[in-house]
Amino acid sequence: MEKQHTIIPLGKYVLIWLALLVLTAATVTAAGLHFGQFTILAAIAIATIKGTLVLMYFMHLKYEDRVFIIMLMLALFTLAVIMVLTFIDVSFR
Repeated sequence: MEKQHTIIPLGKYVLIWLALLVLTAATVTAAGLHFGQFTILAAIAIATIKGTLVLMYFMHLKYEDRVFIIMLMLALFTLAVIMVLTFIDVSFR
């Protein structure tokens, strides 16, 4: 059984690109505002949103089988656990 390719309109790509530009500006702005302890958290949150947009639309993960999404979520969960453990270790030094 051959899988059908999903055709994404050019306008959607342009909107995602513009959203990535706005989020990049938000990253630069957040870095300049110095939120104290929340500066890194803000940068990670914005990077997560940007990464999700790239994965879902430019890498077409939104239109793939569920098994790919499950594997991605497993990898992201592992990354999140490693990051949390690293931050906990650094905060208690």
